[in-house]
Amino acid sequence: MTVAIDQRRNPDEVLAAGEFPLTRRDLGEIASMIYSDAGIALNESKASLVYSRLSKHIRQLGLRNFREYCQLVASPAGAAPRREMLSFLTTNFTRFFRENHHFDHLRTEVLPELVSRVKQGGRARIWSAASSDGQEPYSIALTCLGVCPNIADYDFKILATDIDPKILAAARLGAYDTASLESVTPQMRKQYFRDVTVDGKPKHQVTDEVKRLITYNELNLMAAWPFKGKFDVIFCRNVVIYFDEPTQMRIWSRFSELLPVNGHLYIGHSERVSGDAKAAFDNTGITTYRYNGKSGGKV
Repeated sequence: MTVAIDQRRNPDEVLAAGEFPLTRRDLGEIASMIYSDAGIALNESKASLVYSRLSKHIRQLGLRNFREYCQLVASPAGAAPRREMLSFLTTNFTRFFRENHHFDHLRTEVLPELVSRVKQGGRARIWSAASSDGQEPYSIALTCLGVCPNIADYDFKILATDIDPKILAAARLGAYDTASLESVTPQMRKQYFRDVTVDGKPKHQVTDEVKRLITYNELNLMAAWPFKGKFDVIFCRNVVIYFDEPTQMRIWSRFSELLPVNGHLYIGHSERVSGDAKAAFDNTGITTYRYNGKSGGKV
């Protein structure tokens, strides 16, 4: 894939001005690195966003301009700053029970069978593939506890992964301000959150009863996936929209390989399953899919 920064045009043209002017050459190099590392496709329309998110990083590193920054993060000595660059450029917007129809579907159409299975000695696994600061996997866990309050007593696990180690640390802490809990019912707040103080600020922290259902791990969706078994449910929402079409198709295909027949996939409101994997999924609701066991349109 050729990153969509046209270097045939003047590479020294400034695309975002300020303390550290960002040129087309700089943006092209940053776009190539972020695509290589995380599959995120940047174009010139993102120049202002890249500038606003990385100028602080340049200042922290004591560098003089984007040219020095690009040279650093492209070098072996810049491995740590390059990981930080990814954290700065990754969008982590999320909220509890975002796109609530997915959790309604999970509660009414999926969990009854999974709960019945684990109570009979079976296993069930759910994967939150881009967990951000934890609000999605905690929403999944709260939904599961609402169906079966003692579900942690069974072989039932939620895996939550994200590419950003900093945001994973926030997810493991699981402490949120009051505004973040607007979509959490008063009953859930009372039962599954406790009031704490973090860095001098009042927060509401998820209880250990909820946390014990979830394992958080760092994972790059572009890299190898170290999974031995399948997942009954995969949440990957508002993530692949940042990938180009070929990358999206590869992700859908890889998800299909990890789902059993009748396993479920929940994706973002602006996303659609595409490529050969499209035939392997039946649309059963708003951005809700069920794996039918087909591959490339053939059983």
